[in-house]
This record gives sequence, C-alpha cells and structure tokens, in this order.
Amino acid sequence: MVVLPGSSPEAIRRAAEVIERGGLVAFPTETVYGLGADAFQPRAVAAIFEIKGRPRFDPLIVHVADPRDVVRLWLEVDPRARRLMERFWPGPLTLVLPKRPEVPEIVTAGLRTVAVRMPAHPVALELIREAQTPIAAPSANPFGRLSPTTAEHVLEGLGDRVEVILDGGRCPVGVESTVLALDGEARLLRPGGVPVEEIEEVIGPVRRALRPGRPQAPGGLPRHYSPRTPLRFLERGVKVPQGLKVGLLAFRGPQQGPFEVVEVLSPSGDLREAAARLFEALHRLDSAGLDLILAEAVPEEGLGFAIMDRLRRAASKTA
Repeated sequence: MVVLPGSSPEAIRRAAEVIERGGLVAFPTETVYGLGADAFQPRAVAAIFEIKGRPRFDPLIVHVADPRDVVRLWLEVDPRARRLMERFWPGPLTLVLPKRPEVPEIVTAGLRTVAVRMPAHPVALELIREAQTPIAAPSANPFGRLSPTTAEHVLEGLGDRVEVILDGGRCPVGVESTVLALDGEARLLRPGGVPVEEIEEVIGPVRRALRPGRPQAPGGLPRHYSPRTPLRFLERGVKVPQGLKVGLLAFRGPQQGPFEVVEVLSPSGDLREAAARLFEALHRLDSAGLDLILAEAVPEEGLGFAIMDRLRRAASKTA
C-alpha cells in the first residue's frame, strides 16, 4: 500500500496503471473517497466486494470523466437524464438507467440498470481519463461503516488492503451522491449531495418512496454509515444516561449536559457546511473512546434530508 499525492501527474499515471491491470485504487471525489476498479473487469470488481466485505446484492456506481462516455454503459440516454447531466454534471448526482449487455452483472448486482455519475473532483477525473475506462467505485471503507472523507479515513478502515491511495485532501461535499432512477417514473433511491428539490426544478416531480426488497442503489440497507460506537438521537426531554461516556453531534451549537466530547456541524445552521462536516465529525467521535454518541436532528430540507438519512441508518438496530 502506498499513499500518493493526487496533485502529481506521475501519481495519477501510476494509479491508472493499477486500474488497467485489474487492481484497486482509493481516490477522492467531491462526496467521499471511492474504492475503484475497471468497471469492465469482473475480477477486479469482485475484489472490491471482497475487500470491503460488501454483499454481492448491493450494486455499485460507475464513474465517468465525460458525459459522452455514458453510451458505453446505458442502452439509451433518457431526455430527462440529458437535462440533469447538463445541470448537475460533474457533480454529486448519480443516474440509473437500463444497462448495456457489456456491463458486467457483478457491477449491477444482477439488476437490468446501471448507476452512473461524473464526479466533480480533478483527481477523480484525471484518474478516469488516464485509465481510459469507466471506474466502478463504492466508498473506500469497510461495508456499513462510516464513509471516508480523507485519505486518513481510508487508511484507518482498509489499511494495506488497497494498493494505492490517492490523497486529494478533504472531500468538500462530504455526503454521498444523490441517486435517481429514470427507468420509468423518476424515483429517488438515495438522498445525497444534490437536493431533490433542485432536481424537481429540472424534470418535475420525483417519487421519494422507495420500493421494498433488495437495494436498488448503494446505501439502501436499513443499517449503514455506522460508527463502531452506538449512536442514538438526542430527544427533547430525555436525560443523558448517567455513568456513561457520552459524546454529542450537535447541529448548531453545544447543548448543556455531561458530554465528554462535542462536535458542532455548523454554528450558523448552514446545511451544506453540516453535510461537509458530518462524517469527519462522526469519525472523531468514534475515535474518542465513548460509550454512546447522541445526535441532534437537523431540518429535513435541502441537504438536511441526506444528513438525516445517514443518521437514521447509523442509528438503526437492524443489521
């Protein structure tokens, strides 16, 4: 395992060579760090599932460096997809459409659709261009655990199981991409870095209710994005447990109480700032030797919808 500076063209070339020969590379995007492989090499993609401990029924997102590359992945480009790509790509929006037969089924978990996005991070884009192939990549962390927003988080979670880590600094968005299915009516499969309200401004109403059954997109299981330390919501009127080392994930400011550690997401109440700080704050709380993490709710509007989705899954008792 080696950590290389994402700003170095030589490092990008070295990482691209790893991708080309079927290896794995951890790389930064604007959302979180991804663990990437050539999307058209099934054995390489299988190694992602093995290293992460990820169930094979959980589909992956394929990353491209140019909107024109989607023709290698989708059977056809829906007009709604074209409008959304023009508005939000590169950026934290993943679109799900029927796949071409050439896309390996291990990438899509056997589904007839494939999820695709164009990341808005120069290191990710240069890596994809240099490797000359779409890159399949989930978050670069053990399955179900906190998503990594720095190279250090990748090291802590996966260590020497990754051949190369490209260090591109802290991820500016900090929560995963929004995933939108367009194989029929527009359906929100995962809230994320693009608020659904902004999507609806472009294509009209989006159905938010998810279909029951196996995941149609990454992050679809009831328990996900979880710290090792138990996490619960801080409910009004409920006393903080005595005799335990308790940390607080606060939205705008610290609450009074016997907290060992307090992490504030945004003193000004800015939901974009809160999203960008979410996983990094949870990583620090998870490393503080606490017995319990209590989290304040945030307003469920804009990016607050994505933040609360992550916190609810992290607090879920369902494995």
